[in-house]
Amino acid sequence: MAITDKIYVKNHRQLASQLEVSFPKSAFSGATLDLLFQGELEKLDEANRERVLDFAEDFLDCSCQSNPYCGHPERKFIRYLLDLRARNLDPESIVDVMTDDYMLYAYPGDIYSFLDDAVRNLEAVEEIARVDGREKQAQLAAQRKHELL
Repeated sequence: MAITDKIYVKNHRQLASQLEVSFPKSAFSGATLDLLFQGELEKLDEANRERVLDFAEDFLDCSCQSNPYCGHPERKFIRYLLDLRARNLDPESIVDVMTDDYMLYAYPGDIYSFLDDAVRNLEAVEEIARVDGREKQAQLAAQRKHELL
């Protein structure tokens, strides 16, 4: 299961009530993305609307014909999580920042597992690149791995 499947909308009930529509808690579910992409966000109070629009701007801004189902929102969000970790934030702090930035939350254990998987994948990339004689790619993978540790 991808980490984006474990990212949830904080104050979900409040937002659903303000929008007068039901939608899943999962931030990256199809119905939630539809709502953000085409919904009547002017019904939200100013503070909620600002964060929802920030999320839409930062992750749904793509020119693909299949937007928001093209996979770019999820990849952008994963990059966001990795950037937060590269700034030496621990999983609890990452959850706090994404809650402050976008009214999203996740369980710190899920963030920890995601980061651990990312490190393991980078170790595999590094090793395969070395075996294949691609030292530059191996060094890049090692550098990215160290950013996450």
